Amino acid sequence: MARKPASVNRKEEIVSAAVEVFAEVGYYPATTAKVAERAGISQPYIFRFFATKEDLLAEALVVSFRRMVEAFTAVIGQAETETLEPELVGAYIRIMESHRSEILLQMQAQAMVEPRIVGIMQEGFREVRTLIEGAFRQAGIDKPKQRTLIFLARGMLCNISMSLDLPDLMEEEDV
Repeated sequence: MARKPASVNRKEEIVSAAVEVFAEVGYYPATTAKVAERAGISQPYIFRFFATKEDLLAEALVVSFRRMVEAFTAVIGQAETETLEPELVGAYIRIMESHRSEILLQMQAQAMVEPRIVGIMQEGFREVRTLIEGAFRQAGIDKPKQRTLIFLARGMLCNISMSLDLPDLMEEEDV
């Protein structure tokens, strides 16, 4: 396996640090100095990779959606029709557990008004919706568009449950 160049690794480390800082304190109050501190680098080094703090946020959001799409695509490539939806839910829960800050960052970005960030969020959600709906349709699941909307709504409820540490929000009735 080929190793990534150090500059690529450093860029990924900066993005990871930014995700954590933005998720913890919010994008607007966060500073590139705080991101640099978290990444263990000097603040000017961030600007070798990102011209602005918004560029850094944009990359962090793109990375978070890419992770989600890759996880869902892996499930779609191997799941049986009967287990497709539960396996997709499981993939999302694993992302929430392993990349909680990315989900919190996406939640914050949903309320932002900067056109570039709005565009990234729209593109990310459209890609996820198209992927899930296509998988449901391909699997022959009844009412794939409706099931997709329910799947996405459940994901949003999962986000709220996680961010508020309110697991009982996700409790379902016993059948």
